[in-house]
Amino acid sequence: MSEEGVRTDEAPVEKPGLNHGDDSGEGGGMTGRALEGSSADSDAEAQEGDDPRRWKALWVCLVAGFMTLLDVSIVNVALPSIQKGVEATPSDLQWVVSGYALAFGLTLVPSGRIGDVLGRRTVFVVGVILFGLASLACGLAPGSALLVVARLVQGAAGGILNPQVSGLIQQLFRGAERGRAFGLLGATIGISTAVGPVVGGVILDGLGEQTGWRWIFFVNLPIAVAAVVLAMRWLPDPPARDRTRRIDGDPVGVVLLGAGVLGILLPVVESGRGGASVPRWVAVVGVAFLAGFLAWERAYTRRGRSPLVDLALFAVPGYASGAAVGTIYFAGFTGIFFVLTIFFQLQLGYTPLLAGLAVTPFAAGSAVTSAIGGRLVSRFQRSLVTVGLSIVLVGIIAVDVVLGSVNGSSLGWWLAGPLLVAGVGSGLVISPNITLTVDRVPVERAGTAGGLLQTGQRIGTAAGIALVGAVFYSGATSGQGLQASAALRVAAVLVAVALFASALDLRGRRRRARAV
Repeated sequence: MSEEGVRTDEAPVEKPGLNHGDDSGEGGGMTGRALEGSSADSDAEAQEGDDPRRWKALWVCLVAGFMTLLDVSIVNVALPSIQKGVEATPSDLQWVVSGYALAFGLTLVPSGRIGDVLGRRTVFVVGVILFGLASLACGLAPGSALLVVARLVQGAAGGILNPQVSGLIQQLFRGAERGRAFGLLGATIGISTAVGPVVGGVILDGLGEQTGWRWIFFVNLPIAVAAVVLAMRWLPDPPARDRTRRIDGDPVGVVLLGAGVLGILLPVVESGRGGASVPRWVAVVGVAFLAGFLAWERAYTRRGRSPLVDLALFAVPGYASGAAVGTIYFAGFTGIFFVLTIFFQLQLGYTPLLAGLAVTPFAAGSAVTSAIGGRLVSRFQRSLVTVGLSIVLVGIIAVDVVLGSVNGSSLGWWLAGPLLVAGVGSGLVISPNITLTVDRVPVERAGTAGGLLQTGQRIGTAAGIALVGAVFYSGATSGQGLQASAALRVAAVLVAVALFASALDLRGRRRRARAV
């Protein structure tokens, strides 16, 4: 799940011979319009969604999803403590954050597909158990290498778990109830983003920075145990296994995509060490893998198989541009938290708790306007997203100006206003952009479309942190110190590119409207 609300008003339409993927991402099941059905259809749906355990099952899913999303933001505030605790390099710290997001994104779509075949409860429980074990490994890690590996496993477990959450909501709820359930899911996403830095700060402040960072991971263990026990009790039993149905996870596609993204990211992340430990030509190899991935997916589709990425979706009007806006925007705005939480602690001497509170205005503003954006998007369409991106860009520029003008411990107070402005704009971007992007996607492919959007957002997060982090640490080895202002300008450029893509989509939509 990502930091957005989800609007779902209808059940996917099952059609013989089609691959559904209705649970392949955090936003699985998102569609842009409500379908008008007959009263008979409504009665049938009401009966199907009449599981008395459905609300209890929902809360189990939301708590588990909250746990995985909290680990996206809670770690940021602990990075300086982790750096001291395991003698991590700047590159290691970037992998602790971006590696989690990358592994999360790469497992979303195939995990949703496997859950559809084996049963969502089964895959949900496997994901929770794996997440708990990986959290334990993170907390016990004696060095940075094992910590990074454990974070990769933890991210993959989050990607296994989260598609089952949206799939179970689709399975258990119908009509207006489904809308309320997805509304609670959207609220969970927003809250997890807002409270992550603060919760991390409280833990570190109470237990001490030397060992407190380990409890940021250990806190997941009781939640994971409770989620497994309650899932076995309240989540619906898995369906009878159809032995004739293959689990088509497109493993070659997964490997090619993972190798391509890793090849591109590795030189960027490793540049944070200040050396040339990874040659630049590795990025060229990564691009070649991505080209091979696209060729494989086309060939795989022609053979009648179910590809990891349904390339036909990009022919749907507005989908490609909307996906681009989401991916680029996540690359830009997630770097802000990474930069500021470290800068506040290392440069200004803030405690982890104060650093978490200092970045809360952005998350709080985003959480508030996310709900507003969901209601306004049907009226203002792509214009709303474009305005939101403009507000975010203004906020980031203001943060940069304040950062260069104010010194001392009062900086956090001076940044509260600009961060709040950027957060308000962000709430008008994420959820409305998803709604518009899938607006014209056929209902039976909405889950696949949502999962692909989430994958792009996770890869954007990983790439953005790698790029922004490399710039942030670029002056460390030369004695120039942390380059916070330069890193924020990179984030601003990425948001500006997302704004440009949104403006192009807005122009295209207006042309299509005039042509009708």
